Amino acid sequence: MTDYIPVNIPEITSADIDYVTKSMKETWVSGEGEYVVEFEDTFSKVCNRKFGIAVSNGTVAIDLVIEALDLQPGDEVILPSFTIVSCLNQILRRGAVPVFVDALPDTWNMDVASVESMITPRTRAIMAVHIYGLPVDMDPLLEIAARHNVPVIEDAAEAHGLMYRDRIAGSMGLVSTFSFYANKNITTGEGGMIVTDDSDLAEKIRTLKNLSFIPERRFLHENLGWNSRLSSMQCALGTSQTARLGSIIEKRINLAEIYRNAFSEIPDILLPVDSTPYSRNNYWVFGMVLQESFGMNAQSLMEILHQKGVGTRPFFYPLHKQPVLEKFAHKKTSLPVSEKLGEFGFYIPNGLAMKEEQVSRVVEVVSQVLSKNAS
Repeated sequence: MTDYIPVNIPEITSADIDYVTKSMKETWVSGEGEYVVEFEDTFSKVCNRKFGIAVSNGTVAIDLVIEALDLQPGDEVILPSFTIVSCLNQILRRGAVPVFVDALPDTWNMDVASVESMITPRTRAIMAVHIYGLPVDMDPLLEIAARHNVPVIEDAAEAHGLMYRDRIAGSMGLVSTFSFYANKNITTGEGGMIVTDDSDLAEKIRTLKNLSFIPERRFLHENLGWNSRLSSMQCALGTSQTARLGSIIEKRINLAEIYRNAFSEIPDILLPVDSTPYSRNNYWVFGMVLQESFGMNAQSLMEILHQKGVGTRPFFYPLHKQPVLEKFAHKKTSLPVSEKLGEFGFYIPNGLAMKEEQVSRVVEVVSQVLSKNAS
């Protein structure tokens, strides 16, 4: 289908290409060197953090943080169910226990009000995950964590440049993680970053990501680590993209305004919240949730849109319902909001390199399909 519009079309500018080419011409191609240091310094400053550690992807960023916190079997981590499985993997591998929080029906972020009741003497961390362009309400969460002396891991993978009150995503909690996958505001194709103000934690993570080499004897290993380095070429791309983060977010918001105006009068559709008392949506994705009165779930509607040449992607399938948990004797629970979002939520194309005619086509097709099927 030659005129098919994918859910994401990344924007790579001539400046991006020039800077990546520069790194290659200077033979900086591995996971070490000045381009890696530059990206780490540049991005950590954007996040108002002292230390940045570039890694191979956002999933391994979370893995390394969990490993560095040295979770033990039976330790508990509180996290939202409505998020990607990357947040869960290393918790299970360490033998720790995930304690899932339901989502709010409007912002789709974790229900902070329910967190404190879930804290037990075994709680070792709380993971806050900013979802689809809006942040978790961090102040009350940080207050809860401080009262119980529990560290907060801030997963800002989807939140480059997102503001929470007067603070930027990635600046809160003990440590924060990012993804630079192709659909993110800043992309390195694959890639991730860990930022923190804790020098000891930063050094531990930096060692873990580099095969646990020790400076005194490079190939002598006291601990197991990973090879999770990000290449200089990818770091050059990340540095170039970081320089225009503001304009990238502006493009997302402008496109969202077109979509909001086009779809706001269609019944039985829940559109994203544009703002809250503590943040404005930067629309990393433009999602929508079908109401049950619409008469079909997201998967069925997505298939119709696919046949008409418009790409979509489903919302996250809730973690507490993942089949893999059956291997870990996890206690079953019901989290109705997360389950509804996983069944009825999806998002439509909003790639940064979309052409005007593609945007118009998405509006035309989605409006037609939604209006035809709405009650």
